[in-house]
Formats: sequence, C-alpha cells, structure tokens
Amino acid sequence: MVAKISVGSSLYGAIAYNGEKINEAQGRLLTTNRIYNDGSGTVDINKAMEGFHTFLPPQMKVEKPVVHISLNPHPEDVLTDAELQDIAREYLEKLGFGNQPYLVFKHEDIDRHHLHIVTVRVDENGRSIDTRNNFYRSKQITRELERKYGLHDAERKNRRLDTPLCEVDASAGDVKKQAGNIVKVLNGQYRFQTMGEYRALLSLYNMTVEETHGNVRGREYHGLVYSVTDDMGNKVGNPFKSSLFGKSVGYEAVQRKFARSKQEIKDRKLAGMTKRTVLSVLEGTYDKDKFVATLKEKGIDTVLRYTEEGRIYGATFIDHRTGCVLNGSRMGKELSANALQEHFTLPYAGLPPVPLSVPVEAGEDMRGQGASDDESMAGGVGLLTSEGPAVDAEEEAFIRAMQRKKKKKKRKGLGM
Repeated sequence: MVAKISVGSSLYGAIAYNGEKINEAQGRLLTTNRIYNDGSGTVDINKAMEGFHTFLPPQMKVEKPVVHISLNPHPEDVLTDAELQDIAREYLEKLGFGNQPYLVFKHEDIDRHHLHIVTVRVDENGRSIDTRNNFYRSKQITRELERKYGLHDAERKNRRLDTPLCEVDASAGDVKKQAGNIVKVLNGQYRFQTMGEYRALLSLYNMTVEETHGNVRGREYHGLVYSVTDDMGNKVGNPFKSSLFGKSVGYEAVQRKFARSKQEIKDRKLAGMTKRTVLSVLEGTYDKDKFVATLKEKGIDTVLRYTEEGRIYGATFIDHRTGCVLNGSRMGKELSANALQEHFTLPYAGLPPVPLSVPVEAGEDMRGQGASDDESMAGGVGLLTSEGPAVDAEEEAFIRAMQRKKKKKKRKGLGM
C-alpha cells in the first residue's frame, strides 16, 4: 500500500475536489470524524466546511493547515468498505491525526479503487501538529497495516500464500502420487487444530481423511487413511494408508501438528485477520453465494457443511494469506454455524444489507454556523486559496478552474 501526503491551504478545494467526484457517483464517503455524515455515502460540501470551522480557531498562524492524503492499496488487494474504513482510521491514529476532524473518501473513478483523506494539522487551540518525519512514519505505518490485513507490500511483492496445487484428478492417472503430493504440501504450508479442520482443507483438493483404530496382538494402534473424492465429496477408488506417503502425514505427526498450530495461531494472533475479513464481508451481504465468492476473491475459501434438510451445521474458513484453517465458532459466536444459518435465512437472504449511518460525535453542533458563500466560510485564514501543493495534478487543475469561476462571477457583478 502506497501513501501520499500533501499539505496546502485550500480546504474548500480539497473537500470540493473529492465531494464532486463522490456526488457524481464516482465513489462514496466512507466515514468521518467530528464532521457531519448522514450515512448516505454522499457529502454536503458546505456542511463539511462548517464542521471544520467549528473545530478550527478563528486565528491561526499555520500557513498551510490542510492535509490531503491518498492511500493506494495494491490493485490485487480486494478490500471491503468496512476494511477500508478500518485501515484509514488506524493509519490516521498512528500518524497522530486520530482525534482531528477528517473525511475519508473512496474513489471508484478508475479500476484501482483507493482512498482520499482530508484533515487539518491544527488542533483546537491553533497549535500545529508535529508532522516532522511524516514520510518515514507513514511508510512504517503502511507496512504494519499490510502485515495486519494481509496486503501486498509497497514494492508490490505478492505477500499472499498462493495455492499452486490442483484437485486430484482420478482420470489423469497416478492417483497415489497426486494424493501424496497434496497431503505433504498442505501439512507443510497450513495450520489446523482439529481433524475437522484438516478434512475441510483436504476437501478443496478432492480428498478426505479418516482415523482408524484397532488392536493387534494386544497392542492398540491409531492410523490415518486418505481417500480421493469426487466433486460431491463421495469417495472414489481405493483408500491409501498414511504410511504410503511417509511418517510426516501419519497419525502421530498430524496430532503434533494440531498442538503446534494451536500455539502458533495464538502466539502470532493469526486468527484476528481472518475474523476481521470474514465479518466485514458478512456485514456487506445476506446472500450466501456472494459471501462465499467475495471471500474467495480475498484469498479465503469457505467450507460449509449441511444437514439433510439443508441447514448449515458447520463452517470452516481456509485463509490462504496466513495459511490458517479455522472453524467459524473458534473465531466467535457470530461466525458459528447457527449464526450463519440465521444470517442467510429469509427474510434477509438475497436482500442488500441495511446501510448504517455514522453518528455525529458529541460537541459537533452545527447550528448557527451557516455561511452565505464560500468566502465567509474561509474565516480569513486563506483556506480557499490554491496556494501550496495539492494531492495531485488533477486537484490542482480543479482548484484553478474554481478560482477562474470566482473571478468571472466578480467581473459579471461589476458589469464588466
């Protein structure tokens, strides 16, 4: 993820540049802090200006108080609006702007969706927020967010755990070799804590595993038997004893794998990223097929198990980004089989989610702050001028055009 920070003096220009794009359906307002937001995804430019001026003191000595940030995830990173909101908030908090008024816009005018953030580097007392070393701090913050959310890094290297394996194809021959390759690679690359999670992972490649128990000459033994399945999960062909593939995928090795995976997932907090992603997608739809498809785009496969009546009784998520296989209930009651069944059951299934409004924070009373025109909203601090660098050439051109319009209106009023 690449961040670009610019400072300037044109607050109205920065808000209008983003606001006009949003109001022309080329994006949406994702979230705000200390600024009015009706939750519609659009922005009232004048009310936004009023919100900033409620916060800013009448007199300021900071020459360029406006901060305009663009956050650009890698094109292959598929992020929900909820995840983008979280990323923007965390970025601003770590940068020292978490308590400032700000607007977070998502631009969709090009295929590479990205964020624009408008805020100010002046506190309520008119003091400037320390922005020294922002370039290096920003780079460190984006790296931290990349690791937390499983994103591609700024150098555009692929950080996701790819799955080059193919499903076992019984018609292709040498099934034993195909099956052996799959179980060895999966045991080396993934973390799973139960036999159920292991089976869910194997099912992606048309395989399953069963435990065997017995007693030979008075000695109890435990073993594993691997089988190839068809696309419906039915076993086909002869099963394979784990010993045919080596001790690394046998019963004792897999039991040790369970304990090791549990500790690694706990120590490295690997389940958190998967849970955040799954919940953000779940909040965005009541359509089960869309839920599964969206997660797959984000690098997470979903394995749902059903009763004969068609009710969900099990859910497992395979996160290829972290190499973790996690039962839904392990991540929380909200992702348990019962919770998912309820979420995807009528009257909600197939309907768009109910939009949530972001409440205006306390102390953000906008009454009595109306302004007759853009000039009065400037408050005498030069926030309407085009001085200082804008976030990009397009915004600079926008501000210049706005200034030309203003001059034309003045001439017309003078009868020129």
